[in-house]
Amino acid sequence: RMPVSDPAADRWQRASVAFSLSFLSLAFSITAFSSSYWCEGTRKVAKPFCTGQSTGDHCIRFNSPDANNSNAVQYIWETGDDKFVDRKFHAGIWYSCEEIINEEGEKCRSFISLTPAADRGVLWLSIVAELLYIILLLIGVVLMSVEMCYYSTVIDGLKINAFSAVVTVLAGLLGMVAHMMYTTVFQMTVNLGPEDWRPHTWDYGWSYGLAWASFACCMAAAVTTINKYTKTILEFKHKRKTLERSLKIKYKFPDH
Repeated sequence: RMPVSDPAADRWQRASVAFSLSFLSLAFSITAFSSSYWCEGTRKVAKPFCTGQSTGDHCIRFNSPDANNSNAVQYIWETGDDKFVDRKFHAGIWYSCEEIINEEGEKCRSFISLTPAADRGVLWLSIVAELLYIILLLIGVVLMSVEMCYYSTVIDGLKINAFSAVVTVLAGLLGMVAHMMYTTVFQMTVNLGPEDWRPHTWDYGWSYGLAWASFACCMAAAVTTINKYTKTILEFKHKRKTLERSLKIKYKFPDH
């Protein structure tokens, strides 16, 4: 004989899975939105002249003892890679930062100011969509927590469940659009941005992966919530048919 599962316990388990996924999605989205590691790469910049006693590969020793040697000077100015150094940078929705040569720390600039004027509108739409995505995720988390902790009738739970499913699906769609718009804006900035910013090599960073992981968790939470809603409705229909059948047998109601 197969063990019969408790419908209430099953519903609570599904609700807790959906809540956990939504909370994870919210945490990932806030972390990604506030960070500046959506894209990382390097820029080729000209080496500065060494000053004072500074030496190393990050500056040109123009005032070295060999400065009078015409061969050394010729070598410095004619070899391409020896005149340049790779400077690491990382960019997000708000800031783009790059390391300072021969010094500790970074120099940061607003990413909005680097974006071509024609694409700033798309970037602002992306920012608004990201904010709405986070707000809707927060509403979904609150609704799911209310559904788990608020002990009332199953009908009230179904209403909250349906609303949280709609909110979570809308959040996922907004998040997908926001991430895609930012990707487009960044690629346009790489091609048409300021000369003193354009990267030599670049790739997507951990924040970008975290943003899409947030989207995946959001959609998984939406699917779990819709599945829970559908299963509860089917359980109600099955119980109703079983009750009607038992009443007909008990009272011998005539079939119409």
